Amino acid sequence: MRKSFLVCYDISDDKRLRKVFQTMRGYGDHLQYSVFECQLTVTDLVRLRAELSAIIHHDQDQVLFVDLGPAEGRGDRVITALGKPYTNLDAPCIVV
Repeated sequence: MRKSFLVCYDISDDKRLRKVFQTMRGYGDHLQYSVFECQLTVTDLVRLRAELSAIIHHDQDQVLFVDLGPAEGRGDRVITALGKPYTNLDAPCIVV
């Protein structure tokens, strides 16, 4: 069974930031700068955590996993925003 997660990160080094971003692209949808929504199985979650753990510096960087519950049967995804309105970005993102 897949669960939905918000994965948010704060990486202090640009090189590691790019590596984390590239890793996250393989697991979920890029919502905002350092925020992804991911539909993950238990195996996917373990694999993602291991990949990110190998990239980040644990004393300088932070990755947060917010469990949103089961991916199926939770109703429509609802995202609201304050300030700039939320727009669904289906375009590929490029980090230089």
